[in-house]
Amino acid sequence: MVITLRDDVTPDQRRAVEARLRAAGFQLVAAPDTAPVVLAAVGEGTMPSLADIRALPGVAAAAHIPEPFKLASRSFRQRSSIVTVGGVAFGGDDVVLMAGPCTIESEEQLVRTAQSVRAAGGRVMRGGAFKPRTSPYSFQGLGEEGLKLLRRVADAHGLLVISEIMDRSQIAMMAPYVDIFQVGARNMQNFSLLRDLGTVDRAVLVKRGLSATVDEWLMAAEYVMSGGNDRVLVCERGIRAYETYTRNTLDLNAVAVAKAISHLPVIVDPSHAAGVRDKVVPLARAAVAAGADGLLIEVHYDPERAICDGPQSLYPEQFTALAEQLRLIAAAVGRSL
Repeated sequence: MVITLRDDVTPDQRRAVEARLRAAGFQLVAAPDTAPVVLAAVGEGTMPSLADIRALPGVAAAAHIPEPFKLASRSFRQRSSIVTVGGVAFGGDDVVLMAGPCTIESEEQLVRTAQSVRAAGGRVMRGGAFKPRTSPYSFQGLGEEGLKLLRRVADAHGLLVISEIMDRSQIAMMAPYVDIFQVGARNMQNFSLLRDLGTVDRAVLVKRGLSATVDEWLMAAEYVMSGGNDRVLVCERGIRAYETYTRNTLDLNAVAVAKAISHLPVIVDPSHAAGVRDKVVPLARAAVAAGADGLLIEVHYDPERAICDGPQSLYPEQFTALAEQLRLIAAAVGRSL
């Protein structure tokens, strides 16, 4: 249920409304930066009638939230959320570029890639220290030492850091090194991890699972938000389909739908969607045109020798050229890069 309070609601009236809903078994969450005050009543309580809530002094309106995800729903927060991380705003007028290698390999690799990312206008450096590989015999990442390298190089180039977290036990170790925790497609329904990320003072990016519906994807974001962390981004990275020419199928329908039914910023990862270098560029262009708030792109200074995902990683010069194209597209849809 979403409850809108009157402009002239008194503190005593608001407390009475909140007490009534808590007594019914609900958790209350106030939408930030709204006037008048908007409250969401969520949980497993016994839903009172709308008429009873509307009759309470100080209440202007009350309505059911039709979506299964409540806090992520635009029925709760009609204005698009802006998630600010280290001075970078996701969901505002700017389309944010996040780029870097699939996996952290060496300091030279990070320095050379970071120089290209920053020069092209990137704001966030990506790099995996823990890798969810299909084969247990494949390279699994450099772990904490890789995160230390990534943080040092990113700081030297004025970039934020996003890196994938695999397990709830890694939160405390990773927190000093990352600005954004990335929940990968394989962990989209790792509910213990999502719940714990709801308690951290960090932004969280939730990637869509390989075969997840939009509702399931946004419900994963809801898990984080229900823990008190509303600094959530959702990322479309392609879903599994019957087509074999690309690694996955980028679902731009989902970008438009998520923007319509949720207030959360929507990011697109064209690299994992395509899996093929020369397809990443057109998918990135299409994503910005479709309304994406940011892009997560793999870039490597020598992708032919990359430990993993080299075939989908852009050369630095390709990323630079793409950024210039994206500026034109962003401007055409009323945004900037």
